[in-house]
Amino acid sequence: MTRYRNFGLFLTLAACWGTAFVAISAGLKYFPPVLFAALRYDVAGLVMLAYAAAAVDQWRPRRRDEWAAVAVGAVLLIGAYHAFLFVGQQNTTAAAAAILVSLSPVLTTGFARLLMPTDALSVVGVVGVVVGLAGVGVIAQPDPSNLLATDVVAKVLVFCAAGSFALGSVLTRRIDASLPIETMEAWSMLGGALLMHGVSLALGEPIEPATWLDPEAIGALGYLALIASAVGFLLYFDLLDRLGAVEINMVSYVAPVFAAVVGWLYLGEVVDTATIVGFGLIAVGFVLVKRRAIREEFDHVKRLGLGE
Repeated sequence: MTRYRNFGLFLTLAACWGTAFVAISAGLKYFPPVLFAALRYDVAGLVMLAYAAAAVDQWRPRRRDEWAAVAVGAVLLIGAYHAFLFVGQQNTTAAAAAILVSLSPVLTTGFARLLMPTDALSVVGVVGVVVGLAGVGVIAQPDPSNLLATDVVAKVLVFCAAGSFALGSVLTRRIDASLPIETMEAWSMLGGALLMHGVSLALGEPIEPATWLDPEAIGALGYLALIASAVGFLLYFDLLDRLGAVEINMVSYVAPVFAAVVGWLYLGEVVDTATIVGFGLIAVGFVLVKRRAIREEFDHVKRLGLGE
């Protein structure tokens, strides 16, 4: 029964995070992008802080290393990631954005090896990173005569979002603070929201609350803040303990399926051949980079099955 429970929660998380890209596309019709991301994490941060206060012993950072972990999370995992993603997704489909973000586990491994020279990537691992990056190129389809085309720039920005998240994940692990994950996420969300409000003001994004009252706008913001962020991260924390980092990383490869289907049904978005091929290359890159961990995970699952 535990296996079925974990599988059900895994699919639920993939649905929450995959459909979040559709909610972003829907909400961008009513909110300027960076302000939209900031408002999302105003709400999600407060919800997560309340949860942390109720669920863990330490609801706020105290030591310098704990605040450093929060700062990395606020700047890279929340602020830069979502600013790049929301701005980029104005001119690309929800499915393409979800697939580009699914490169994050490959980039995470690359950054980890880069920042720890004694643990360099093998030749096969390097090939995996290159294959994954090739997938990004296939999806972006840059035209050498017009590299600043709107859709190309949009996809590059989404790629920058994946890179920001990957680098933030590695730096957070290097700091290795003992702060509970729930507390780190809550304060990072609030700090990232504050940073994005500052960026929004600097960009001169218009503040038009009247447009925010549209039912679709309220639904998109509420879904992102409460379902994709608050509920999504709680599911992630639970599954991380149960499945481990390798299996939970696979959610990045299931989420685009939900993004594509719901984007097609709700927004009328079409997934082209280049996007499908690019997704395949990114998935192959992930398998090459994480082949040992995947093999160990399969062996572990097989032993558990035999034990039952």
